[in-house]
This record gives sequence, C-alpha cells and structure tokens, in this order.
Amino acid sequence: MCAAEVAPSHGHVADLEKSSLLCVCRPCYLLFTHGQAGGGRYKAVPDRYLHDPARPMSAAEWDELEIPVGLAFFMYSSQAGQVTGFYPSPAGATECRLDLSAWERIARAHPLLGAIEPDVEAALITRTDKTSVVGHFLVPIDACYELAGRMRMLWKGFDGGTEALASIAEFLDDVRSHAREFSQEPS
Repeated sequence: MCAAEVAPSHGHVADLEKSSLLCVCRPCYLLFTHGQAGGGRYKAVPDRYLHDPARPMSAAEWDELEIPVGLAFFMYSSQAGQVTGFYPSPAGATECRLDLSAWERIARAHPLLGAIEPDVEAALITRTDKTSVVGHFLVPIDACYELAGRMRMLWKGFDGGTEALASIAEFLDDVRSHAREFSQEPS
C-alpha cells in the first residue's frame, strides 16, 4: 500500500470493494484497525483465534447446514449483507448455498458464531466423522484462505491424498493451539 517492504511475517488488510486481501507493513496494518480509515474500504484482519468448549456443536447441528464436506468456513459479508459459506477444495474456496434460517438457529445456540467480525473473520467448522462432536472456531479470514490455498496445491484424487490430509490435520492442530477460550461479554 505504501511501497514499504513487507516482512515475511506480516498482517493483511481486506479490500472490501474487491473482496481481496492485501499483504501490508505494520504501520499500514495499524492504520486500518480503525473502522473508517480509508473511507471504510479497507479493514485490518485481526489475529484472534477462539473456541467455545462450553457449547460444543453437535453432528445434528452440522447436518442442518447441509454442507456436503467435513470442513467449511462461514463469514459475514457486509457487501452481501449475510453469512456466506465456503469450503476449501482443489478449485480454491468454493462458495456454498447456506440455509440462513438454519445458520441463525445454530448461531443463537453458539454465540461464538455470532462474534465473527464482518469481512475479516470466519467461523471454521470441522467434522471428522459422523458420530463426533463438531469443532468450531473463530479464525482470521486469511487463515481460511491459507487453508484453501493448501488444498488447491496439494489435493490429489477423490479423497485428497495423504499429503493434503496431513496438511489439513496440521492446519487444524495449529488452529487449536492458537485458539483461546471464548467468553461472551454480559449484555
């Protein structure tokens, strides 16, 4: 943005008009942590990772979302004015239709899902098998696109192959290790 060199470890800013992420230096990142900087077009991607062990999601709730895969992320788009679902695939982040009334019911039962900051955070939901409790996390949106990039590069065949599955497991382990416990602020 300002032509300064961007360090290997750097932040991201969402361009809300172009629905894209920009790699930025630290001063530019900090500039866009304020809501109306840049006329509201740009928004810094926070680095918070949260989970809510007090309110586990059930397999039945996952089934209500009608997502045909075991890993998806959901973000609130201020441009669209609604929550949109995506799943990482060999083609990148594939948008999926979402039953918004089902999402609203599930979000009421799981306040973490309603805590995502529009455009820059997502709810990452993973289901490893048909009987287990579903893992759900609040993550920065750039983490979701990193996951989609990994799948695009590594996916082989129908089930993804050993390398892609190992990469997903590594990614989820990293999310779990970064996630702090969610605490809902009293109203």
